Amino acid sequence: MDPALRELVRQRAEDRCEYCRLHQDHSPFSLQVEHIIPRKHGGSDDLTNLALACDRCNLHKGSDLAGIDRETSKIVVLFNPRAQHWDEHFSLDGPILLGMTPCGRATVRVLNMNAPRRVRLRATLQTRGEWKD
Repeated sequence: MDPALRELVRQRAEDRCEYCRLHQDHSPFSLQVEHIIPRKHGGSDDLTNLALACDRCNLHKGSDLAGIDRETSKIVVLFNPRAQHWDEHFSLDGPILLGMTPCGRATVRVLNMNAPRRVRLRATLQTRGEWKD
């Protein structure tokens, strides 16, 4: 992928994971450019199909496009940062990331956004006043 395109994605996301909102300053690894619709499913390198993701969100999302919302037991598409607004699908309850919609709930589950280590990191950053909303 072209370095200039990677930089555009990074700037647009303001150096934050577009799924869990972790800022690059608080990640031990570089945030990654990921394909919202993976290449194996026909996704392109077009800017409209790219998002910035932390290593945990990217690893858990993999090539998934959908998940099951446990509340409705329905298969729903995962959150798309290019087509949807984060605040409509997610909220924080302290350090716990909540899915507010079927899409949000499935995304939190599939991307394992409330793994104990991730919750502890958010709690620590919030306590220090370093969590960037």
